[in-house]
Amino acid sequence: MDGLDLGRPDDAVGRLIALALDEDVGPGDRTAEAVVPAGARGVALIVAKEPLVVSGVAAAARVFRALDPGCELTALLGEGEAAEAGGAVLRVRGSLRALLTGERTALNLLQRLSGVATLTRKYARALEGSRTRLLDTRKTTPGLRGLEKAAVRAGGGRNHRGALFDGILVKDNHAAAAGSIGEAVRRAKADAPPLLAVEAEVSTPAQIDEALAAGADMLLLDNLGDEELRAAVKQVGGRVPTEASGGITLARLPRIAATGVDFVSAGALTHSAPAVDLSLLIESSEAA
Repeated sequence: MDGLDLGRPDDAVGRLIALALDEDVGPGDRTAEAVVPAGARGVALIVAKEPLVVSGVAAAARVFRALDPGCELTALLGEGEAAEAGGAVLRVRGSLRALLTGERTALNLLQRLSGVATLTRKYARALEGSRTRLLDTRKTTPGLRGLEKAAVRAGGGRNHRGALFDGILVKDNHAAAAGSIGEAVRRAKADAPPLLAVEAEVSTPAQIDEALAAGADMLLLDNLGDEELRAAVKQVGGRVPTEASGGITLARLPRIAATGVDFVSAGALTHSAPAVDLSLLIESSEAA
């Protein structure tokens, strides 16, 4: 399998693939079953049709393994590697029916995840030479979060909290519910395990002072312009790490980095990444 980690059939990715195949195949692939003899075998290549950063090869491979447990899988490019137009990413040898039936589901996953990795690489390169590190958000496709966050890492970004249970981020609605940002942070600090940091979302100088006084371990500087962001970083003065979020664009990243902020988080990495173009090509077929 050339180093591919296919996980367990019943893990989160396995359940996702089962759901996707049930959606696409249902009781059967009528076209493949009508056209291809049951015992026919073949070799297929998944090929990039444009330059891209690869992510999701193992997930795509698992589609074919779910349909043909005996298929042979060879990853030709790994997570985070660059593919040029025409470059092969994955080779699969097995049931010809399985190759054709799994084509769209495998490509949907690979195109989506490689799209996230490709966009993340552009964002990460825009920050090269600065101290500012790139983070993702929870603005992910339902059911695909683990895969999309892996794609962000493949593209050169880092992951923010994975879910609500593994990080504390006090946002404006939490502050409204508690009465103030300071009170919300104090409650979170009192309830948090000793090693779990409490981050607070702030937008004004007064909120910065209030959150710091309440013991916030990190500040999310939300929807600030470049000069406002620079002033906020100066006000914090390195007492806690700072994160810029809201209104983040690729063109703006160098200006954000110049403010000295520690992190920048961009929902666009996952919610707005365009799918890249890949195709499955039958390289050879063998009669039953």
